Amino acid sequence: MTKVDLHLHTTCSDGRLTPTQMVELVAERGLQVVAITDHDSTEGLAVVFEVAKRFPQLSIIPGIELSTDIPGNEIHVLGYFIDYSDADFQRTLREFRDGRVGRAREMVDKLAALGLPVDWERVLELAEGTVGRPHIAQAMVEKGYITYPQEAFTKYLGRNGLAYAEREKLTPAEAVRLITGVGGIPVLAHPREVDNVESLLPGLKAAGLVGMEVHYGTYSPSEVKGFAAMAKRHGLIACGGSDYHALGTPGEVEPGSVGPPLETAEKLYALAGETAKLGQ
Repeated sequence: MTKVDLHLHTTCSDGRLTPTQMVELVAERGLQVVAITDHDSTEGLAVVFEVAKRFPQLSIIPGIELSTDIPGNEIHVLGYFIDYSDADFQRTLREFRDGRVGRAREMVDKLAALGLPVDWERVLELAEGTVGRPHIAQAMVEKGYITYPQEAFTKYLGRNGLAYAEREKLTPAEAVRLITGVGGIPVLAHPREVDNVESLLPGLKAAGLVGMEVHYGTYSPSEVKGFAAMAKRHGLIACGGSDYHALGTPGEVEPGSVGPPLETAEKLYALAGETAKLGQ
């Protein structure tokens, strides 16, 4: 079991656990450092920090996950220790979330045209906060079109899916600079899903990238070893986490089962100029 998970989602984006439930879960599992990294949203962080007061052994890193785009690929960038009180930053995040709503509505329309109608109001109910593709997938499960949410991405909602729709996104370098602009530490998410990822690292590091995920989700030991070597070659901190959404998909990686060592958290805290009671 690991004590660190730097990639977690709540109902404030596309996860199924509320911020309170997420904190209670990771505390129950004995984690010591976690980052809440909802998509384009920091709405749950105030609650997270309040609930975490009940668990003095747990340190919380305020985070975010931003979607970016390059030709033929979508790249996600995580931000740790962001100043989420920054008004300009929050204005930008609201614009991103508005874009998600428009994109989701277009996907629902495309599904209807394919003979797979789902109720838009139900998608909004499932979202509770930031609308995302997983909420459409959940609505499809309820309709009986698929068994598990992940199936929707394979055929319909993924980048090459029949009902996919684009939305305005940042470039990876713009996301890195947005994160550093609010005092954050930018980290490349799930590198296996990025084509020719190593060729992108020098440019991203020049923009301010500090780390990349290595200990991630379902990555095999050989993949972890390879990405650890890649991170070392480029002077990046090897981060990672479960990317837990609580979707109930078979084999879903849960908090406490994968993540970087405590030394990684110590490096991030040192870079952020903050201290935490790690390893106690």
